[in-house]
Amino acid sequence: MPMMTRDVLLEMELEEDDEEDGDIGNVPASKRPLMAPPTLPSSLALENLEQTNVSGFGSLKSQQDLRTPEFEEFNGKPDSLYFNDGQRRIDFVLVYEDESRKETNKKGSNEKQRRKRQAYESNLICDGLQLEATRSLVDDKLVFVKVHAPWEVLCTYAEIMHIKLPLKPNDLKTRSSAFDNFNWFTKLLQVDESIIKPEQEFFTAPFEKNRMNDFYIQDRDTFFNPATRSRIVYFILSRIMYQVRDNVKKFGINKLVNSGIYKAAFPLHDCNFSTPSEDLSCPNERYLLYREWAHPRSIYKKQPLDLIRKYYGEKIGIYFAWLGYYTQMLLLAAIVGVACFLYGYFTEDNCTWSKEVCDPNIGGQIIMCPQCDNECPFWSLNVTCESSKKLCIFDSFGTLVFAVFMGVWVTLFLEFWKRRQAELEYEWDTVELQQEEQARPEYEARCTHVVINEITQEEERVPFTTWGKCIRVTLCASAVFFWILLIIASVIGIIVYRLSVFVIFSVNLRKISNGTDPIQKYVTPQMATSITASLISFIIIMILNTIYEKVAIMITNFELPRTQTDYENSLTMKMFLFQFVNYYSSCFYIAFFKGKFVGYPGDPVYWLGKYRNEECDPGGCLLELTTQLIIIMGGKAIWNNIQEVLLPWVMNVFGRCRTVSGAEKITPRWEQDYHLQPMGKLGLFYEYLEMIIQFGFVTLFVASFPLAPLLALVNNILEIRVDAWKLTTQYRRMVPEKAQDIGAWQPIMQGIAILAVVTNAMIIAFTSDMIPRLVYYWSFSIPPYGDHLDYSMEGYINISLSIFNTADFKSRVKENPYAGSKYDTCRYRDFRYPPGHPQEYKHNIYYWHVIAAKLAFIIVMEHIIYSVKFFISYTIPDVSKSTKSKIKREKYLTQKLLHENHLKDMTKNIGVIAEKMIGAVVDNNLRPKSD
Repeated sequence: MPMMTRDVLLEMELEEDDEEDGDIGNVPASKRPLMAPPTLPSSLALENLEQTNVSGFGSLKSQQDLRTPEFEEFNGKPDSLYFNDGQRRIDFVLVYEDESRKETNKKGSNEKQRRKRQAYESNLICDGLQLEATRSLVDDKLVFVKVHAPWEVLCTYAEIMHIKLPLKPNDLKTRSSAFDNFNWFTKLLQVDESIIKPEQEFFTAPFEKNRMNDFYIQDRDTFFNPATRSRIVYFILSRIMYQVRDNVKKFGINKLVNSGIYKAAFPLHDCNFSTPSEDLSCPNERYLLYREWAHPRSIYKKQPLDLIRKYYGEKIGIYFAWLGYYTQMLLLAAIVGVACFLYGYFTEDNCTWSKEVCDPNIGGQIIMCPQCDNECPFWSLNVTCESSKKLCIFDSFGTLVFAVFMGVWVTLFLEFWKRRQAELEYEWDTVELQQEEQARPEYEARCTHVVINEITQEEERVPFTTWGKCIRVTLCASAVFFWILLIIASVIGIIVYRLSVFVIFSVNLRKISNGTDPIQKYVTPQMATSITASLISFIIIMILNTIYEKVAIMITNFELPRTQTDYENSLTMKMFLFQFVNYYSSCFYIAFFKGKFVGYPGDPVYWLGKYRNEECDPGGCLLELTTQLIIIMGGKAIWNNIQEVLLPWVMNVFGRCRTVSGAEKITPRWEQDYHLQPMGKLGLFYEYLEMIIQFGFVTLFVASFPLAPLLALVNNILEIRVDAWKLTTQYRRMVPEKAQDIGAWQPIMQGIAILAVVTNAMIIAFTSDMIPRLVYYWSFSIPPYGDHLDYSMEGYINISLSIFNTADFKSRVKENPYAGSKYDTCRYRDFRYPPGHPQEYKHNIYYWHVIAAKLAFIIVMEHIIYSVKFFISYTIPDVSKSTKSKIKREKYLTQKLLHENHLKDMTKNIGVIAEKMIGAVVDNNLRPKSD
């Protein structure tokens, strides 16, 4: 059999497609073959694949039967997006290394890879795709296989994938906004419509080939935009087989790339990001996105979401829409947070209890008990003067107001985002996306068990039985639980570090300072312990994150979810559960456990029977919690920016340095894109995860740090542009994907919002010193408990510190390490009766008043905020009235255009048939009867 040229093969393919084209759009998904549509060439390829040799590769009966692309020399322009003929658009690019030019001894392995690739490319051609191969101009070992989907293939798969396409232009008028009156201001924030022209809106419907005349087809070359073409081609590439061995079918471009048979597979950017294309027909969307979205000078402008969605797909578009909306809402939270911070800052001088701590005649005369056994010395209360001043800024009445405000703010954000998301679902045609989603190729490959569908009562294939699914779920849950226990173990290790190193700092810091003021004034043992422990905790968090990311992907792959949405949701829940424990456990420890179970100097509580529990400063642990938040939030932001900006930039610079100098001017578009960084399998998953963790810090612990929304706002403004810069300049173009919403992140945020009310109420009640001060002010500063005639905070420090007799150390420790001390008594942070009292060292009446006030505060605050949250959720509908009208209007027009046209055709056909029948009857009656 003589070798046929690529053009002859493609002409034969088109002819066979025209003859054997079958309509499988209405065939149940469970009965469709993996190589749809079932054209004759695909069937022949399958038969030949099953007649494989001993090695089981997808080779045909003879080497001549392989339908592979021939090599073509590049003779076009560097930014060309077409085959060498200048007519067929490049929809996808596959890259591999030519085994014949590799300097390696693994000839057998190279031959296997070559045969798999040839079988795969042969089946691509048999399935209707057109291929053209070109060698690299820089590295002759690299081969670029350009893939083009003809019109018939696009139409067939658009029907299979239920892709919505335009029916007619949208006739609904856009509602005027309340901000139109401020057009002079909003115009500054909008993108220039003369540069990025608004997209024409259409009513759409799922594509059907037999109703092609009903769709708005003005030009076949532009009816399917580049993003849709790439999505269709990727759908085909993911389902084409390359090997059948022992009744096990291997298929999909992802497996071929992972095994190294192909180096990469990606759609093309349409031009260079810094300069527009010389081709007048090129829309230059990448250049426009960089200029009006990713460039630093556009940092104050709104995002061109429609162009982002058109170029990158709905999945990336919905991420940037959510991130932009979240950032806008943070502006309000940041303003209120800064106002509360300034309130605390300017009222710092009125903080009576801090003045008492710093007063040499009050705080300087109060001797505090040692905070560890044997080696820790007595210390003066005024050592904590500076920390008490800082605490006055954060532990003020403004903190309470801000905590209540944030409880309402997070509800407003979530409810208004639902409305915005519903608008985007309509505008981007993702309202009924769930009905379109196909099973993952990895799932389909494992479908070996036949079961009866309870709904259709038809046979369908599933990857495992019910018992097998239970076993997999149990194993996955056990693995996740094990890693959570590992994180808890690391947290316990940090606690042990804090307990042990505090003793060292307590002794050595005082030896270094020798009583001098500067060191003791700013570096206390508590502060040194907190900062070093926070830094170590941050390093451990980053290390565990790196390890668990790979483990979570392995667990989810073993679980084998059916669709891509199920896969991402399952991975999302695993990763967030891990990250929640990893990032927030140390904050929960400081906020709700540290200093709560310490006993008193004569009878301290020991951790693990060896380490004495930590105590908080006399003003509480709120300042330490603030320090922990600043270190983790700041360190996380810096580390993420290093990973997101410097790493891909350095990798790309290194890749360009390996190419020939000046070759980029003549290097074709596909080769320039190949040297960019791949986005990764999970796409924007880590971007979402980063923002959700930040959302948790902003809401869960905001009562301790009112400036957290401001830091998040600044970070997000930069994050949007950094992510845009990465996508447009440093990464290959991602395969466009559909997405209806932000997925599992929405219920995660709702869960965080509910938990945030509890955590902030408990921080104010148990971590800060606000409730004890209020109880003192309203009850114990006046008779019969106090000596003041009017309400006052004077004397609060004295009543909040209990008295301990140093001689009582003897009854608690075998050898009193403080025997012979010049101090007869010392003070400690608690509300207990003094020595000599009938209830010596028992909790006094003030303690029980404070406990009752704390519990009452938590109950009242939670009920008020939850009531407001539920009221807001009830009164704000998830879908606005205008959006509902648009959805109903589109459904009406779809039915009118499709069904009424169909009825007209049927009526016309019935009329023709009736006329023929009447004519036949008349002819029969007029025909003369024979005798």
